Amino acid sequence: QVQLVESGGGLVQAGGSLRLSCAASGRTFSSYVMGWFRQAPGKEREFVAALGSSGGSTRYADSVKGRFTISRDNAKNTVYLRMNSLKPEDTAVYYCAAGLVLGVVPGNYAYWGQGTQVTVSS
Repeated sequence: QVQLVESGGGLVQAGGSLRLSCAASGRTFSSYVMGWFRQAPGKEREFVAALGSSGGSTRYADSVKGRFTISRDNAKNTVYLRMNSLKPEDTAVYYCAAGLVLGVVPGNYAYWGQGTQVTVSS
């Protein structure tokens, strides 16, 4: 069982940056693939980024490649999402998730946080 708590969301102007954090409970954090998803109002939850358990493999959505960076600190049981050059279309609730495969669909992840709101103003 893994419990996830996101933080770091907020309101930022277009072109700005934010860093989201996701703190995990449990001693098996380093065994899990960690992912970030987002969901805008009226839209389906979409994949943003994922990182392998050791941090060596990553996947990114095309829409965030070159702007977002996912990383993890297994000693702190925390995964991060650094978001640069933010655009209004990045506005969404951002969720972190834990799973066993480096997948891009929500069904690949068994555990989810409650989400943190990111709003990018134009």
